[in-house]
Amino acid sequence: MDLISSLTIVMLLGSTLFVSPACGYDPLDPNGNITIRWDVLQKPADAHHDVRLSIVNYQLFRHIDFPGWKLSWTWRNEEVIWSITGAETTEQGDCSKFTGGSLPHCCEKKPVIIDLLPNAPFNKQVSNCCRSGILSSMLQDSVNYISAFQMNIGSADTNLNISLPTNFTLGVPGYTCGDPFRVPPTKFPEDHGRRSTQAFATWNVTCSYSQYKASSVPTCCVSLSAFYNSTIVDCPKCSCACQGQTGAKCVKPGESPPVLHLGHNGVPKPVVDCSSHMCPIKVHWHVKQSYTQYWRVKITVTNLNHARNYSQWDLVVLHPNLDNITQVFSFNYKPLNIYGNINDTGVFYGIKYYNDMLLQSGENGNVQSELLMQKDSGTKFSFNGGWGFPRKISFNGDECVMPQPDDYPRSPNKAHFNAQTTFFSSSLVLLVSLMLMNVLS
Repeated sequence: MDLISSLTIVMLLGSTLFVSPACGYDPLDPNGNITIRWDVLQKPADAHHDVRLSIVNYQLFRHIDFPGWKLSWTWRNEEVIWSITGAETTEQGDCSKFTGGSLPHCCEKKPVIIDLLPNAPFNKQVSNCCRSGILSSMLQDSVNYISAFQMNIGSADTNLNISLPTNFTLGVPGYTCGDPFRVPPTKFPEDHGRRSTQAFATWNVTCSYSQYKASSVPTCCVSLSAFYNSTIVDCPKCSCACQGQTGAKCVKPGESPPVLHLGHNGVPKPVVDCSSHMCPIKVHWHVKQSYTQYWRVKITVTNLNHARNYSQWDLVVLHPNLDNITQVFSFNYKPLNIYGNINDTGVFYGIKYYNDMLLQSGENGNVQSELLMQKDSGTKFSFNGGWGFPRKISFNGDECVMPQPDDYPRSPNKAHFNAQTTFFSSSLVLLVSLMLMNVLS
């Protein structure tokens, strides 16, 4: 193998590593996924058996928002859903093969199942159901990250063995599901945990997320400013789209938003305020003050999208001083200690019933908080080199476009900087120089 061929292989391997997020891997949440758990509750008999399905969000900071999941699969044979509790199918399908008595709930070859609403009748509910298909992340909510329902599966042919379906999909942009694989049977606690029963058999289906599959363009950007520099570094131009670009709809000041259109996934297509970056979400990081032992930052998240609100939003911030965070004033905060003692990443999210809903573009379409961080006494503290700004920010798990490091607001040699001090120092140097010139002359 010649040198050129070897270099080509190395470059291809390197590019594969760098685009790994497209394959569903997130280095800040390496074990994150959504798992569909298929529990057969008893040994199948007479071509009928009960199945409990659970959709478990094992992702730390990525959740499923409105309009929720739409679970689907493809039956291998002629299976039907006789009854279902805790969810429902969108279509019943053609059940003409069944005559007399009650008909199955769904006879579709590819059923589409949706969660029930929270006010569903009590006799149609099961544990962990009825949340409109919305799943919280594990870190934000330790209860509502699971959704479940129960089915009775059968067939018109009583001699037919019921098989596990294939081609599972979540119906949420960005997620790709693998094939079912057998795992140890699930155990169900009873009597306050004093006894447990278990399923007859259990299969898991793993669904991974890719930002690039969810959206062909970024959905958020970051702007920067600091007390020691009058320059505001805006989001990079055309971060999410460019004005005039096909499909890029925006609203100019004083105009009314156009009629909203739903996408194929039921989510309204973004209609944003006209800007140089054209992003639905803008995150602004402002270095506000510098004290002797602490420094203060203000974070503002602005929704520039006229088409939707963002519930249970979150920010993931990578910054080297988050290990010394002292106080967060208006957001919740939890550190992400993914790699041992490296504590430079954290998740910020809204306080329930206060600012956990980021409203659509308008006067109230923003949330903000201030952070107080202690200066590291082991090193000489300085804002030089853009140290006061984050290395990476994600909104709802999707990475935001950051300004180039060369564009960051420049700082003086010392953190305590003001124009008056600099003017006085310059004047003093000039005065001393003139006096020396007079003496020497």
